[in-house]
Amino acid sequence: MNLAQFTIGIEEEYMIIDPQTFELKSHQNRIVEKTELALEGKVKAEMHQAVVEVGTSICKNVEEARQDIRQLRTTIAGIAASEQLLAGASGTHPFSLWHKQSITENPRYHEIVNEMQDAARSNLIFGMHVHIGIESREMAIHIANSVRYFLPHIYALSTNSPFWEGRNTGFKSYRSKVFDKFPRTGIPDFFESIEEYDNYIKVLVKTNCIDNAKKIWWDLRVHPVYNTIEFRVCDVALTTDECISLAALFQAVCAKLYKLRTQNMNYMIYKRFLINENKWRASRYGLDGLLIDFGKEVEVPVRLLIGELLEFIDDVVDELGSRKAIADVEKILREGTGADKQLNIFQQTGRLEDVVKFVTDEFLK
Repeated sequence: MNLAQFTIGIEEEYMIIDPQTFELKSHQNRIVEKTELALEGKVKAEMHQAVVEVGTSICKNVEEARQDIRQLRTTIAGIAASEQLLAGASGTHPFSLWHKQSITENPRYHEIVNEMQDAARSNLIFGMHVHIGIESREMAIHIANSVRYFLPHIYALSTNSPFWEGRNTGFKSYRSKVFDKFPRTGIPDFFESIEEYDNYIKVLVKTNCIDNAKKIWWDLRVHPVYNTIEFRVCDVALTTDECISLAALFQAVCAKLYKLRTQNMNYMIYKRFLINENKWRASRYGLDGLLIDFGKEVEVPVRLLIGELLEFIDDVVDELGSRKAIADVEKILREGTGADKQLNIFQQTGRLEDVVKFVTDEFLK
Protein backbone atom coordinates (compact mmCIF):
# COMPACT_ATOMS: atom_id res chain seq x y z
CA MET A 1 0.00 0.00 0.00
CA ASN A 2 1.08 3.56 -0.66
CA LEU A 3 0.69 5.06 2.81
CA ALA A 4 3.02 7.91 1.85
CA GLN A 5 0.04 9.51 0.13
CA PHE A 6 -1.54 10.28 3.52
CA THR A 7 0.19 13.60 4.04
CA ILE A 8 -1.00 15.96 6.77
CA GLY A 9 -1.84 19.65 6.86
CA ILE A 10 -3.24 21.33 9.96
CA GLU A 11 -5.01 24.66 10.40
CA GLU A 12 -5.59 26.14 13.86
CA GLU A 13 -7.41 29.27 15.06
CA TYR A 14 -5.97 31.05 18.11
CA MET A 15 -7.36 33.59 20.55
CA ILE A 16 -5.49 36.86 21.14
CA ILE A 17 -5.86 37.88 24.78
CA ASP A 18 -5.39 41.03 26.88
CA PRO A 19 -3.04 39.95 29.73
CA GLN A 20 -4.69 42.34 32.21
CA THR A 21 -8.38 41.60 31.69
CA PHE A 22 -8.05 38.22 29.91
CA GLU A 23 -10.66 39.44 27.42
CA LEU A 24 -10.28 38.89 23.71
CA LYS A 25 -8.26 41.73 22.24
CA SER A 26 -8.31 43.04 18.68
CA HIS A 27 -4.80 42.98 17.25
CA GLN A 28 -5.72 45.09 14.18
CA ASN A 29 -3.80 42.61 11.99
CA ARG A 30 -0.48 43.65 13.54
CA ILE A 31 0.34 40.07 14.49
CA VAL A 32 -0.44 38.87 10.96
CA GLU A 33 1.70 41.60 9.44
CA LYS A 34 4.63 40.87 11.75
CA THR A 35 4.53 37.12 11.04
CA GLU A 36 4.36 37.26 7.25
CA LEU A 37 8.13 37.01 6.86
CA ALA A 38 8.81 34.71 9.81
CA LEU A 39 6.11 32.19 8.86
CA GLU A 40 6.22 32.43 5.06
CA GLY A 41 2.51 32.98 4.53
CA LYS A 42 1.38 30.41 7.11
CA VAL A 43 -0.69 32.91 9.09
CA LYS A 44 -3.72 34.98 8.14
CA ALA A 45 -6.41 37.12 9.70
CA GLU A 46 -9.85 35.72 10.43
CA MET A 47 -13.29 37.33 10.42
CA HIS A 48 -12.91 38.65 13.96
CA GLN A 49 -9.83 40.72 14.69
CA ALA A 50 -9.07 38.87 17.91
CA VAL A 51 -8.49 35.64 15.95
CA VAL A 52 -5.34 34.46 14.16
CA GLU A 53 -5.42 31.46 11.83
CA VAL A 54 -2.30 29.43 11.05
CA GLY A 55 -1.65 26.58 8.66
CA THR A 56 1.23 24.12 8.42
CA SER A 57 3.08 23.07 5.32
CA ILE A 58 2.19 19.77 3.67
CA CYS A 59 3.78 17.36 6.16
CA LYS A 60 4.94 13.85 5.29
CA ASN A 61 4.11 12.51 8.76
CA VAL A 62 2.82 13.54 12.17
CA GLU A 63 6.27 14.34 13.56
CA GLU A 64 6.83 16.89 10.79
CA ALA A 65 3.41 18.31 11.65
CA ARG A 66 4.37 18.44 15.32
CA GLN A 67 7.46 20.52 14.57
CA ASP A 68 5.45 22.82 12.31
CA ILE A 69 2.67 23.40 14.87
CA ARG A 70 5.24 23.95 17.61
CA GLN A 71 7.00 26.59 15.50
CA LEU A 72 3.70 28.27 14.62
CA ARG A 73 2.53 28.44 18.22
CA THR A 74 5.91 29.62 19.49
CA THR A 75 6.15 32.36 16.85
CA ILE A 76 2.57 33.58 17.37
CA ALA A 77 3.05 33.65 21.16
CA GLY A 78 6.34 35.54 20.81
CA ILE A 79 4.94 38.17 18.46
CA ALA A 80 1.81 38.52 20.61
CA ALA A 81 4.08 39.13 23.61
CA SER A 82 5.89 41.87 21.69
CA GLU A 83 2.48 43.56 21.38
CA GLN A 84 1.82 43.03 25.13
CA LEU A 85 -0.73 40.32 24.30
CA LEU A 86 -1.18 36.61 24.95
CA ALA A 87 -2.22 33.71 22.69
CA GLY A 88 -4.38 30.75 23.64
CA ALA A 89 -6.30 27.82 22.17
CA SER A 90 -9.88 27.12 23.21
CA GLY A 91 -12.94 26.40 21.10
CA THR A 92 -14.70 29.41 22.61
CA HIS A 93 -13.56 32.27 24.83
CA PRO A 94 -15.07 31.72 28.29
CA PHE A 95 -16.58 35.17 28.74
CA SER A 96 -15.86 37.71 25.98
CA LEU A 97 -19.00 38.92 24.16
CA TRP A 98 -19.22 38.48 20.41
CA HIS A 99 -21.06 41.74 19.77
CA LYS A 100 -18.12 43.70 21.18
CA GLN A 101 -15.64 42.22 18.70
CA SER A 102 -14.37 44.04 15.62
CA ILE A 103 -14.73 42.50 12.15
CA THR A 104 -11.63 42.37 9.95
CA GLU A 105 -11.72 44.71 6.96
CA ASN A 106 -11.96 42.25 4.10
CA PRO A 107 -14.52 42.10 1.25
CA ARG A 108 -15.01 38.35 1.77
CA TYR A 109 -15.86 38.74 5.46
CA HIS A 110 -18.18 41.67 4.83
CA GLU A 111 -19.94 39.61 2.16
CA ILE A 112 -20.48 36.75 4.64
CA VAL A 113 -21.72 39.14 7.33
CA ASN A 114 -24.09 40.81 4.87
CA GLU A 115 -25.54 37.42 3.94
CA MET A 116 -25.54 35.71 7.36
CA GLN A 117 -26.04 38.76 9.62
CA ASP A 118 -25.82 37.86 13.34
CA ALA A 119 -25.18 34.20 12.55
CA ALA A 120 -21.81 35.37 11.18
CA ARG A 121 -21.13 38.15 13.71
CA SER A 122 -21.68 35.73 16.60
CA ASN A 123 -19.49 33.03 15.08
CA LEU A 124 -16.69 33.76 17.55
CA ILE A 125 -15.29 30.24 17.67
CA PHE A 126 -11.92 28.56 17.28
CA GLY A 127 -11.50 25.31 15.40
CA MET A 128 -8.91 22.92 14.07
CA HIS A 129 -8.96 21.58 10.51
CA VAL A 130 -6.91 18.57 9.43
CA HIS A 131 -6.21 17.81 5.76
CA ILE A 132 -5.24 14.24 4.88
CA GLY A 133 -3.82 13.64 1.42
CA ILE A 134 -5.61 11.07 -0.76
CA GLU A 135 -4.44 9.70 -4.12
CA SER A 136 -7.65 10.63 -5.96
CA ARG A 137 -10.96 12.37 -5.37
CA GLU A 138 -12.71 9.08 -6.19
CA MET A 139 -10.94 7.38 -3.30
CA ALA A 140 -11.50 10.44 -1.12
CA ILE A 141 -15.29 10.28 -1.42
CA HIS A 142 -15.25 6.56 -0.62
CA ILE A 143 -13.18 7.12 2.52
CA ALA A 144 -15.25 10.17 3.50
CA ASN A 145 -18.45 8.10 3.39
CA SER A 146 -17.05 5.55 5.83
CA VAL A 147 -15.03 7.82 8.12
CA ARG A 148 -18.14 9.84 9.05
CA TYR A 149 -18.97 7.18 11.64
CA PHE A 150 -15.79 7.96 13.60
CA LEU A 151 -16.24 11.74 13.69
CA PRO A 152 -18.07 11.79 17.06
CA HIS A 153 -15.40 9.57 18.66
CA ILE A 154 -12.55 11.91 17.70
CA TYR A 155 -14.68 14.98 18.34
CA ALA A 156 -15.24 13.80 21.93
CA LEU A 157 -11.45 13.72 22.40
CA SER A 158 -11.16 17.30 21.11
CA THR A 159 -13.86 18.94 23.26
CA ASN A 160 -12.44 22.25 24.51
CA SER A 161 -15.25 24.82 24.76
CA PRO A 162 -17.43 24.44 27.86
CA PHE A 163 -18.03 28.17 28.44
CA TRP A 164 -19.82 30.81 26.37
CA GLU A 165 -20.30 34.49 27.22
CA GLY A 166 -19.67 33.98 30.93
CA ARG A 167 -21.75 30.86 31.41
CA ASN A 168 -20.99 27.21 31.99
CA THR A 169 -23.04 25.87 29.08
CA GLY A 170 -23.26 22.30 30.35
CA PHE A 171 -21.65 21.19 27.08
CA LYS A 172 -18.09 19.95 26.73
CA SER A 173 -18.04 21.56 23.26
CA TYR A 174 -20.35 24.52 22.80
CA ARG A 175 -18.44 25.64 19.72
CA SER A 176 -20.46 23.36 17.44
CA LYS A 177 -23.72 24.76 18.86
CA VAL A 178 -22.61 28.25 17.84
CA PHE A 179 -21.56 27.09 14.38
CA ASP A 180 -24.84 25.21 13.78
CA LYS A 181 -26.45 28.55 12.91
CA PHE A 182 -24.56 28.48 9.61
CA PRO A 183 -26.01 26.56 6.66
CA ARG A 184 -24.28 23.45 5.28
CA THR A 185 -22.66 22.45 8.58
CA GLY A 186 -22.57 19.22 10.59
CA ILE A 187 -22.23 15.63 9.45
CA PRO A 188 -22.31 15.34 5.63
CA ASP A 189 -24.57 13.01 3.74
CA PHE A 190 -23.54 9.86 1.88
CA PHE A 191 -22.56 10.29 -1.78
CA GLU A 192 -22.56 7.40 -4.23
CA SER A 193 -19.67 8.87 -6.23
CA ILE A 194 -17.49 11.94 -6.63
CA GLU A 195 -19.65 12.84 -9.63
CA GLU A 196 -22.75 12.96 -7.42
CA TYR A 197 -20.90 15.20 -4.97
CA ASP A 198 -19.69 17.52 -7.76
CA ASN A 199 -23.22 17.72 -9.19
CA TYR A 200 -24.51 18.72 -5.77
CA ILE A 201 -21.98 21.58 -5.71
CA LYS A 202 -22.98 22.64 -9.23
CA VAL A 203 -26.66 22.83 -8.24
CA LEU A 204 -25.85 25.03 -5.23
CA VAL A 205 -23.73 27.36 -7.38
CA LYS A 206 -26.32 27.47 -10.17
CA THR A 207 -29.11 28.38 -7.73
CA ASN A 208 -27.03 31.06 -5.96
CA CYS A 209 -26.87 29.19 -2.65
CA ILE A 210 -23.08 29.49 -2.79
CA ASP A 211 -20.57 31.05 -5.14
CA ASN A 212 -17.86 28.45 -4.55
CA ALA A 213 -17.42 25.04 -2.95
CA LYS A 214 -15.49 26.44 0.03
CA LYS A 215 -18.83 27.51 1.48
CA ILE A 216 -19.55 23.87 2.25
CA TRP A 217 -18.77 23.92 5.97
CA TRP A 218 -19.45 20.29 6.92
CA ASP A 219 -17.54 18.43 9.62
CA LEU A 220 -15.57 16.83 6.82
CA ARG A 221 -15.47 17.47 3.12
CA VAL A 222 -13.62 16.35 0.04
CA HIS A 223 -11.65 19.49 -0.59
CA PRO A 224 -12.72 21.38 -3.73
CA VAL A 225 -9.14 22.29 -4.73
CA TYR A 226 -6.69 19.81 -3.19
CA ASN A 227 -6.66 16.00 -3.22
CA THR A 228 -7.45 15.88 0.49
CA ILE A 229 -10.16 15.04 2.92
CA GLU A 230 -10.57 18.00 5.26
CA PHE A 231 -11.73 17.22 8.79
CA ARG A 232 -13.41 20.24 10.39
CA VAL A 233 -15.22 18.76 13.40
CA CYS A 234 -12.70 19.43 16.19
CA ASP A 235 -12.34 22.28 18.66
CA VAL A 236 -8.87 23.78 18.53
CA ALA A 237 -6.63 21.75 20.83
CA LEU A 238 -5.38 23.11 24.14
CA THR A 239 -1.80 21.88 23.55
CA THR A 240 0.45 20.88 20.66
CA ASP A 241 0.49 17.22 21.70
CA GLU A 242 -3.30 17.03 21.74
CA CYS A 243 -3.45 18.65 18.30
CA ILE A 244 -1.02 16.11 16.88
CA SER A 245 -2.81 13.14 18.48
CA LEU A 246 -6.08 14.18 16.84
CA ALA A 247 -4.37 14.66 13.47
CA ALA A 248 -2.72 11.26 13.79
CA LEU A 249 -6.10 9.64 14.43
CA PHE A 250 -7.61 11.17 11.31
CA GLN A 251 -4.61 10.06 9.25
CA ALA A 252 -4.67 6.51 10.63
CA VAL A 253 -8.41 6.04 10.10
CA CYS A 254 -8.07 7.16 6.47
CA ALA A 255 -5.15 4.78 5.95
CA LYS A 256 -7.03 1.88 7.56
CA LEU A 257 -10.12 2.43 5.42
CA TYR A 258 -7.88 2.65 2.36
CA LYS A 259 -6.27 -0.64 3.36
CA LEU A 260 -9.67 -2.31 3.65
CA ARG A 261 -10.64 -0.95 0.23
CA THR A 262 -7.51 -2.42 -1.39
CA GLN A 263 -8.50 -5.77 0.12
CA ASN A 264 -12.02 -5.50 -1.34
CA MET A 265 -13.55 -4.84 2.07
CA ASN A 266 -15.61 -1.89 3.24
CA TYR A 267 -16.56 -0.44 6.59
CA MET A 268 -20.25 -0.21 7.41
CA ILE A 269 -21.96 2.95 6.13
CA TYR A 270 -24.37 4.60 8.56
CA LYS A 271 -27.04 7.21 7.93
CA ARG A 272 -26.34 10.85 8.68
CA PHE A 273 -29.20 11.09 11.21
CA LEU A 274 -27.73 8.20 13.22
CA ILE A 275 -24.22 9.68 13.32
CA ASN A 276 -25.76 13.02 14.37
CA GLU A 277 -27.10 11.34 17.51
CA ASN A 278 -23.54 10.44 18.50
CA LYS A 279 -22.21 13.88 17.60
CA TRP A 280 -24.74 15.54 19.90
CA ARG A 281 -23.73 13.23 22.75
CA ALA A 282 -20.04 13.94 22.15
CA SER A 283 -20.72 17.68 22.23
CA ARG A 284 -22.73 17.44 25.44
CA TYR A 285 -20.73 14.92 27.46
CA GLY A 286 -17.28 14.63 25.86
CA LEU A 287 -15.47 11.56 27.16
CA ASP A 288 -17.93 11.07 30.03
CA GLY A 289 -20.94 10.05 27.98
CA LEU A 290 -22.28 7.10 26.05
CA LEU A 291 -22.20 6.76 22.27
CA ILE A 292 -24.35 4.35 20.30
CA ASP A 293 -22.82 1.27 18.75
CA PHE A 294 -25.18 1.12 15.79
CA GLY A 295 -24.06 -2.37 14.79
CA LYS A 296 -25.13 -3.78 18.16
CA GLU A 297 -27.80 -1.10 18.77
CA VAL A 298 -26.59 -0.48 22.31
CA GLU A 299 -25.10 2.45 24.24
CA VAL A 300 -21.39 2.13 24.99
CA PRO A 301 -19.04 4.35 27.07
CA VAL A 302 -17.10 6.72 24.84
CA ARG A 303 -13.77 5.60 26.26
CA LEU A 304 -14.53 1.98 25.34
CA LEU A 305 -15.39 2.91 21.76
CA ILE A 306 -12.21 4.96 21.47
CA GLY A 307 -10.29 1.92 22.72
CA GLU A 308 -11.90 -0.10 19.93
CA LEU A 309 -10.93 2.62 17.45
CA LEU A 310 -7.30 2.40 18.58
CA GLU A 311 -7.38 -1.37 18.04
CA PHE A 312 -8.95 -0.85 14.59
CA ILE A 313 -6.09 1.36 13.38
CA ASP A 314 -3.24 -0.43 15.16
CA ASP A 315 -1.93 -2.23 12.08
CA VAL A 316 -1.22 0.99 10.15
CA VAL A 317 0.24 3.36 12.76
CA ASP A 318 3.81 1.99 12.68
CA GLU A 319 4.09 2.36 8.92
CA LEU A 320 2.66 5.87 9.23
CA GLY A 321 5.22 6.67 11.95
CA SER A 322 2.52 7.81 14.34
CA ARG A 323 2.83 5.34 17.22
CA LYS A 324 3.95 8.01 19.69
CA ALA A 325 1.20 10.46 18.70
CA ILE A 326 -1.47 7.75 18.88
CA ALA A 327 -0.16 6.66 22.30
CA ASP A 328 -0.84 10.20 23.56
CA VAL A 329 -4.55 9.54 23.06
CA GLU A 330 -4.31 7.42 26.19
CA LYS A 331 -3.11 10.52 28.04
CA ILE A 332 -6.22 12.42 26.96
CA LEU A 333 -8.39 9.51 28.11
CA ARG A 334 -6.58 9.49 31.45
CA GLU A 335 -6.25 13.22 32.16
CA GLY A 336 -9.32 14.54 30.34
CA THR A 337 -9.88 16.89 27.42
CA GLY A 338 -9.32 20.62 27.30
CA ALA A 339 -12.94 21.08 28.39
CA ASP A 340 -12.43 18.85 31.43
CA LYS A 341 -9.34 20.83 32.43
CA GLN A 342 -11.08 24.19 31.97
CA LEU A 343 -14.00 23.04 34.11
CA ASN A 344 -11.62 21.77 36.77
CA ILE A 345 -9.91 25.18 37.02
CA PHE A 346 -13.28 26.92 37.29
CA GLN A 347 -14.40 24.49 39.98
CA GLN A 348 -11.25 25.26 41.98
CA THR A 349 -11.31 29.07 41.69
CA GLY A 350 -14.75 30.13 40.49
CA ARG A 351 -13.08 32.68 38.19
CA LEU A 352 -13.32 32.54 34.41
CA GLU A 353 -10.27 34.82 34.23
CA ASP A 354 -8.29 31.97 35.81
CA VAL A 355 -9.63 29.63 33.13
CA VAL A 356 -8.33 31.94 30.38
CA LYS A 357 -4.98 32.28 32.15
CA PHE A 358 -4.75 28.48 32.27
CA VAL A 359 -5.53 28.25 28.53
CA THR A 360 -2.80 30.75 27.68
CA ASP A 361 -0.33 29.00 30.01
CA GLU A 362 -0.99 25.66 28.24
CA PHE A 363 -0.61 27.11 24.75
CA LEU A 364 3.06 26.19 24.33
CA LYS A 365 3.08 22.96 26.36
